[in-house]
Amino acid sequence: MRPARLLLAAALCGAAAARADDLLQVWAQARAADPALRQAAALAGAQDAAAREARAALLPQWQLQRSELHESGGTRWNTTTSSASQALVDLAALRAWDASRSDASAQAARLAAAGQAARQRVAEAYFGLLSAEAQLATARANEEAFARQVGEAEARFQAGLSAQVEADQSRAYRENSRAGTLAAELALADAREALAQLTGAPAPALAPLRPQFAAQPLPDDADAWGERALRGNPELRARELDLQASEQRIAAARAGHLPTLRVGVDTQRLRGDGVPPLDAARTPTQVALRLTVPLFAGGATAAAADRAGFQRDAAREQLEAGRRAVLRDVRALHLAVGQGAAQLQSTQAAVDAAERALAATRTGLALGTRTTTDLLLAIQMLAGAQNAQTQARHRHVLALLALHQAAGSLGDAELATVNALLEPR
Repeated sequence: MRPARLLLAAALCGAAAARADDLLQVWAQARAADPALRQAAALAGAQDAAAREARAALLPQWQLQRSELHESGGTRWNTTTSSASQALVDLAALRAWDASRSDASAQAARLAAAGQAARQRVAEAYFGLLSAEAQLATARANEEAFARQVGEAEARFQAGLSAQVEADQSRAYRENSRAGTLAAELALADAREALAQLTGAPAPALAPLRPQFAAQPLPDDADAWGERALRGNPELRARELDLQASEQRIAAARAGHLPTLRVGVDTQRLRGDGVPPLDAARTPTQVALRLTVPLFAGGATAAAADRAGFQRDAAREQLEAGRRAVLRDVRALHLAVGQGAAQLQSTQAAVDAAERALAATRTGLALGTRTTTDLLLAIQMLAGAQNAQTQARHRHVLALLALHQAAGSLGDAELATVNALLEPR
């Protein structure tokens, strides 16, 4: 089985020797091309613009209007009016601006969450492609081993040392392994497309994990990571800001019952042959304080306050649901990372044991103490153990990154830490 192991190692590391992109390079491509990340940035920009739009109601307003009138007798005149105003007291507009700013901050937090989610998607696609490549390499090595066994069984049958059933049984295992190879090829093609979906370019050759890969330790316990997540998870922060914005909208709706006060400066100029000479020589200016007292709006103000209150209740429940979900994820991911060392050790032990069992089975077959069925099962067991080891290595890394994402700390530094575990290019 040693040539099969060499084939598997070559499939995993040969691309890296030629030209392999590492995790940081793939992330740099996805950061510039991922549609989901760009959509989140656009939504953040739109909400920031909405906050500026809400602030405009509190800033000076200036309008210039011109009208011209022609009468049937030929008389005409034009009027130019300049109107400027400034809100002095408008609590509804002020609270609406506060709510819009909170919405902008919430969207900025969601943009940060989208960045972390994009990093996790890139890592999942990266190691998903590596897993698919390893699975295909294992399937091909498995198929090659069964093919060699078919040749050996047929040679033994021709020499009169075994029955035809052994060659037929070996051939059946080879054909079954061929089906596994085809399925692995299909999975690899899909994994390549998954990575290309994020980067907008064909999937490159990727640098695999180092052969001597050690489990990554965790400095804190699950409770500490949970507290860290409650403080730093950007999606939770966005929901907290949603709740804050809904409280401010309640205040804005209730302020619809309150008076507003504005100061205005109006200037009017009349010109034309139909304007009396005295008026044509003047440009009157008026300065006024305008107090508006809302009396009755058909119940719209009270209804708006009720609607804002229900939206506040929904935002509060969404925040609580988000907190519980994050705590659950953190505990599950912390456990998964913590068990990574045991899984890596067990899968390595399984590979070592399967190699020894295969060698012993080959020796036993030559001595007549083991059957062809035993040998075929030993080959199959080794292939399964090697694939399980590769998957365990990738799951451990992805669980570590997912834990950082749940805690709100999945940044470029965390990707760089994982990138250091890859084979050098």
